[in-house]
Amino acid sequence: MALASGIRFDRVTVAYGSTTVLDALDLTVAPGEVMALLGPSGSGKTTALRAVAGFVTPAGGRVLIGDRDVTDLPPYKRGIGMVVQQYALFPHLRVDQNVAFGLKAQRVPRAEVGGRVGEALEMTGMTAYARRYPRELSGGQQQRVAIARALAIRPGVLLLDEPLSALDARLRSGMLAELARLHRELPDVSMLYVTHDQIEALTLADRIAVLDRARLQDCGTPHDLYRTPRTAFTAAFVGNANLLPVTADGDGGLRLGEAVLRVADAPVELAAGVEATLCV
Repeated sequence: MALASGIRFDRVTVAYGSTTVLDALDLTVAPGEVMALLGPSGSGKTTALRAVAGFVTPAGGRVLIGDRDVTDLPPYKRGIGMVVQQYALFPHLRVDQNVAFGLKAQRVPRAEVGGRVGEALEMTGMTAYARRYPRELSGGQQQRVAIARALAIRPGVLLLDEPLSALDARLRSGMLAELARLHRELPDVSMLYVTHDQIEALTLADRIAVLDRARLQDCGTPHDLYRTPRTAFTAAFVGNANLLPVTADGDGGLRLGEAVLRVADAPVELAAGVEATLCV
């Protein structure tokens, strides 16, 4: 497998005309880390992934993979694997031929292609289906083929753009477990996982970056985002928190109507009269 490569967004901005769809994103994905980009539709998460892939050109900032500035490099020179929602398998090619496609595009020696294809199919549990066509596979099996194709080129970075959204709940749960297993088997591969589903993000990711309205709202481990969200948006979007408007009484209490509440292990002390939001 390729050497570990992290990802760095250095104040990356993407705009279409006067509309900014990603606003000065500053974020680092460590080598071998699974980072989920979580947010509602239109939050900028897919745009961020496409900036790493090379499918959009930032209006400002830089994208780095490892130590390389890849901002202006074409996608095929970035050393990444990518899995998208609709799988993008070639219907006229068998499973093994689909998996081999990226290797042939990279001009990998023919003697090496077969072994790399077999390795990727074994890793995704699809060896027995190598001679089948995509139309002869279930949705979950097609997704495994797409993942095998991305892994066959031995990328340092794997990009996944809502890869499970087309699957039913049972298959989605099974594929989440498979992705977690692959992460354990490929500890040097950094994964950037785009989703609007908090369960997927919380299940798979080492850290989660929460985006809304083109901006990064919060970033942390699943535990941190639940325990100490930085913004009201994060508290409401990650989990099902109740947000209550309160006023500090200056004595460690929070006034909610006529009641005074005390919060164990409160992260900060507020002066009397300061208005705040209590997340429950």
